[in-house]
Amino acid sequence: MNKQQLLKKAQEKLEFIYGDEYKDSYANELAALVAAWEKKQWEQPRPLSERNVYMITYGDSIYEEEKPTLETLHKFLKNKIGDTVTDVHLLPMFPYTSDDGFSVTDYREINPELGNWGHIESLSEDYRLMFDFVANHISKSSEWFQGYLNDHPKYRHYFIPKDDSFDTSQVVRPRTSPLYHEYAGKNGAKTAWTTFSEDQVDVNVRHFPVLLDLTDILLEYANKGGTSIRLDAIGFLWKRSGTTSIHLPETHAIIELWHLILDYFKEGTQIITETNVPHKENISYFGDGENEAHQVYQFSLPPLVLYTLTTHDSTKLTDWAKTIEKISDEATYFNFLASHDGIGMRPTEGILTEDEKQLLVNKVEENGGRVSYKSNPDGTQSVYELNINYSEALVNKSENETDEDAVRKMLTAHSVLTSFMGVPAIYYHSLLGSKNDYEGLESSGINRRINRQKLEYSRIADELETSEYRRAIFAGMKELVSTRQAEPAFSPYAEQTVLDLGSAVFALERHNRETGDTVFAVANVTNETATVELPASGTNLFTGEKTDREITLAPYSYAWVKK
Repeated sequence: MNKQQLLKKAQEKLEFIYGDEYKDSYANELAALVAAWEKKQWEQPRPLSERNVYMITYGDSIYEEEKPTLETLHKFLKNKIGDTVTDVHLLPMFPYTSDDGFSVTDYREINPELGNWGHIESLSEDYRLMFDFVANHISKSSEWFQGYLNDHPKYRHYFIPKDDSFDTSQVVRPRTSPLYHEYAGKNGAKTAWTTFSEDQVDVNVRHFPVLLDLTDILLEYANKGGTSIRLDAIGFLWKRSGTTSIHLPETHAIIELWHLILDYFKEGTQIITETNVPHKENISYFGDGENEAHQVYQFSLPPLVLYTLTTHDSTKLTDWAKTIEKISDEATYFNFLASHDGIGMRPTEGILTEDEKQLLVNKVEENGGRVSYKSNPDGTQSVYELNINYSEALVNKSENETDEDAVRKMLTAHSVLTSFMGVPAIYYHSLLGSKNDYEGLESSGINRRINRQKLEYSRIADELETSEYRRAIFAGMKELVSTRQAEPAFSPYAEQTVLDLGSAVFALERHNRETGDTVFAVANVTNETATVELPASGTNLFTGEKTDREITLAPYSYAWVKK
């Protein structure tokens, strides 16, 4: 695509987004932005393959006293993780005021406690990096919002004041706090739309200079080492009276615009949309498979794998997995089981019944976790997410399961993750075999802190050797990843067929048409031995042994058989 084609397509997107409010100056200003970024140097990322595995982490998840934490994280990755991961998802690394980074005060600066852009550049020399773009909202302490409160001409329309003529009765959001908050302004009180909290103020992309600023920031991230850009809470970006103000066509068109621009400057940069919503809504961000998100978070996977290993029955997971189809040779799924947030329950809507959801709620509470709720348009509340470390969520206390059982269940769960069509992303606490952080939970009063503990470098390095729990999970994870990385059948774009081998196992056939490689991945989700018959015999990739079509799996175990 040449520049003329880009600008023509971009103008068409802008005309759609702004409709009757569109002005020719919008296209001219965007063209000027493109011209400015053409003066920069751009490095092109390699295409995704079976080798790509993401690790989700904060920039200060691993720390040493009096050292920039990005420097310590980099050292830990090189010394302890190595090439087990290829991509590092750095959760918001910018100055912030709340929500563990998601209330950004300055999109363009690195939090000085973490380090600086030089540390990011150094890290990007050894690992591909995924940056968080919190495009929907910004901190009330930011220059943008302070300018709004002080009637600075530039920022006067950067936010959305309360308007009695704007119908918000159908608005969908994941919080129980007020939709609008009031703030003290230079010339009296001001109001603003706040999807998430009083400190996280939604920006007004209906005002074109806001969209232009956000586009400039996106390009800066890509230019400074971001090979993946995660669009946080992107579904809420555009608001329209009388609607849910989520997943609106204008939001999709903005992502399409950003896709076009990134393809022009740095083709292969992954746009990854984060929309913790029911599955059909979530996958709408693929667009036509080539024009919107390159990866979409597989939000249904975490609760369904948890449900499967809780009930010892793969039926729900198998039935859902049959609906997952290849998107294109450019778009695929961002698969994960745990993250900095909780286990989202909205993605189970239409998959699990209310009683089945409640079973998980009860279990999580019994296992020391917490439950977070959201407000509904009718004034009721419903479960939004489960807050707990994933390994602790898996344990069935009623069955007197031990730490050894938890390790086996954790690795079996991740055998599903690493074999599933798409790209696997492993949360650092899952990789390192952590447990619930009750101290962080109680001291903060924030449910999500139960799974966000910061780890001191020397201590975690030692525990990976001396703690049987950590060591077993870490070693098992590394084996899963290294085995996956050697097999073309696990390409993010390779075909996937769900095999019906009975409720005791979850089974997939992965096939790469280009190379002809086929692997059968089978996981025993029960606490009893399971015997199944595969479509063909082959070689067990974990043991190197030849297998017959009939294989026997120990409780909570797995096998990958190459045809």
